[in-house]
Amino acid sequence: MQDIIRALILGIVQGLTEFLPVSSSGHLELAKYLMQDDSLAAESLTMTVTLHAATALATLLVFRREVAEILRGLLAFKWNEEARFSLKIILSMVPAALIGVLLESQIEQLFDRQILLVGFMLIVTGLLLFLADRAKSSNKKVSFKDALIIGLAQAIAILPGISRSGATISTSVLLGVDRERAARFSFLMVVPLILGKMVMDIKDGALSTSPAQTVELLVGFAAAFATGIAACLWMIRLVKASKLRYFSVYCFAVAIFAILLFVLT
Repeated sequence: MQDIIRALILGIVQGLTEFLPVSSSGHLELAKYLMQDDSLAAESLTMTVTLHAATALATLLVFRREVAEILRGLLAFKWNEEARFSLKIILSMVPAALIGVLLESQIEQLFDRQILLVGFMLIVTGLLLFLADRAKSSNKKVSFKDALIIGLAQAIAILPGISRSGATISTSVLLGVDRERAARFSFLMVVPLILGKMVMDIKDGALSTSPAQTVELLVGFAAAFATGIAACLWMIRLVKASKLRYFSVYCFAVAIFAILLFVLT
């Protein structure tokens, strides 16, 4: 029963933090520090792949119409809007993919209860969200140049404490992109990266599991999938309503907590 509850909690956390701009990696580092538990850094790779599959599927479900339009456009084999959008998605993936491949070992060293780094990076996330919340609304679409800059923001968000969705949506809005388009692009651009990482993990034997773990994996998948859908839809509404400032305040509060925790312990 304890493993089932643990899987449920992991699924809920994954589903929420994949879409809400609060930095799942930052919160994980804080949890590791508070619990003095290194096991959180080495969670079952099978569970990790399962949870990411759930949030990727949640994204595809929420944006099923957009995905269907993109696929229809690509199958037409023409230089149409869908083909251009797909190329922008691919372009946005390049910076994070390069950093992930070239600096994998260096990145892993940042995920060792580095709560001071988390604190300062949460301040960066909070500032981005605050500035994006005050930006003027527009009807601008994502350009190829915008896609590359947003991709750079996603690459920087590898740092613990910088929210991926917060960084990419804020960067899009600050570039003048329409808020709803910014949220849609941010969520769709991560799906190929998640799927690519899943393929790599599977090749490394990530799906080797025992029958006893099946229920645990199913519970985690269901929790991540359900909360992921809810968080994704909620985040789109918040971005359109210019309410990112609430998450900004939250990030500042957690940042102060992390820095004080480092200084006082």
